[in-house]
Amino acid sequence: MARPVEHEKRRELAQRAVEALERLGIEASMTDLAQALGLKRPTLLYHFPSKSAIVEQALADLLAEQARFVIARQEEHAHPIDQLFAQIVATHEFHHGKESRVLFLSQLIATGGTERAAALMHVGNMAFEARRQLMAARLRAGIAAGTVAPHDVDALISVVRSFNDGLIIQRVMLGADLAPIHAFIWEHVLSPLKREPARGAP
Repeated sequence: MARPVEHEKRRELAQRAVEALERLGIEASMTDLAQALGLKRPTLLYHFPSKSAIVEQALADLLAEQARFVIARQEEHAHPIDQLFAQIVATHEFHHGKESRVLFLSQLIATGGTERAAALMHVGNMAFEARRQLMAARLRAGIAAGTVAPHDVDALISVVRSFNDGLIIQRVMLGADLAPIHAFIWEHVLSPLKREPARGAP
């Protein structure tokens, strides 16, 4: 098992490598990248045998950091509808001013070939799958308890996911102000699903 200090060193190197690739361009060779990082090529290849390996590490680190930030915000709320809204707002807050990092990683993923790109996207999907399942379970429990209006839970989870991803792109491409969009989502999509417990309910 790798020592924690080595793992941290690898994470830091991946982040620096992605920043260097943003400057050099995605077609930069591993030799060019090593020079930009002040390393010898064999040293860089020891840690990362390919650019895809760099992207995989950087993506995993980014998603883990995002998950910690968003989950902490969600758990400030007890009601699952409030938790879903907190997820949307916190996701956009986490990436605010750093959206280019996500888009550049997406570009790097696309250069890895179809099979490798699919594998890396699977890493991203699985990073949040357990949380999606937990939120679905909480929504269904809320429906059973009468605190959430009946609805298609899986569809709502997919809609929220679309809000999370799509609005990041809108902010990059159009400079969209997300505050009024968040307000619209709350007022017309999420808030109508929130119910108070029935009188006499446990």
